[in-house]
Amino acid sequence: MSIAIMRKALTGVSGVPVTAYDGKGEVEPHITAQVYGRVAAAGIHNIVAAGNTGEFYALTPQEIRIVHEAAVSGVDGRAPVTAAIGRSLREAIGMARDAAAIGASAVMSHQPVDPFAAPSAQIDYFCNLADACVLPLIAYVRADGFAVADIVRLANHGNIAGIKFATTDLMLLSRAIPAADPNGALFVCGLAESWAPTFTAAGARGFTSGLVNVAPKLSLAVHDALEKSDFGRARAIVNKLEPFERMRTKFRNGANVTVVKEAVTYAGLDVGPVRLPGLPRLDQHDREELHRLLEGWKADGDIRSDPGRRDAKAAG
Repeated sequence: MSIAIMRKALTGVSGVPVTAYDGKGEVEPHITAQVYGRVAAAGIHNIVAAGNTGEFYALTPQEIRIVHEAAVSGVDGRAPVTAAIGRSLREAIGMARDAAAIGASAVMSHQPVDPFAAPSAQIDYFCNLADACVLPLIAYVRADGFAVADIVRLANHGNIAGIKFATTDLMLLSRAIPAADPNGALFVCGLAESWAPTFTAAGARGFTSGLVNVAPKLSLAVHDALEKSDFGRARAIVNKLEPFERMRTKFRNGANVTVVKEAVTYAGLDVGPVRLPGLPRLDQHDREELHRLLEGWKADGDIRSDPGRRDAKAAG
């Protein structure tokens, strides 16, 4: 996919589906493909395979390839598939080559997690990876300490389609966007719907979402409101989402994926628990609170009613 088309897709919602596991804790490719198929059918603009909501760091490189393959199969050409890659630079380059062979549209490089990663050297990591990729790259920036010049250097790279900006350093964002080449990388809100209005006001376009696994209609409604500069409507929808997103931040974000997977399972598609060190399952109180919230959304028509859904007791 051309970098121009990929940048256009990034102005929309970049959904990050969950990874399904079977009863033995192994990646279940058929159910995982179903998850991706549902997100694609909902009209999500860009679909990220094996992102953080897909438990990238809990997967082996071989499992990441399985998820990428399931994503391409499940999406079936209805949207771009951005394959998440990362770890060491050499591993990331290998993953990028595999993703191109599988049929991905682009790749997204996770933030390096090396404890000794210097800010400017992290930019070098992204740029070296972009040099080696035959597909457009999205750089996932979530650490602090970058200078405006660092982010501008990243944004101006010829093979970087976008920057998933996932820190709350809005001063850096608001200074980097006007300093960068306007024809360069797109700055995308990497902190989901809750932060999307603020990031949009600072000049970012599009946002990432784990909510698309459960309620893509609400994600698309936020996007539509922001595209029309209707910040009041966007904020009203975000307020409705707040209990869901706040549950995900528990335990220093340790419940982030857990809440999403519990919601998907409650809706009728059993995707299994979260792998350690994430929180495997919600406790009874939080699960009941989540189920009440989901039933309210269903009553409002925000999520579809699935006659095959297990009831709250069976979901336990």
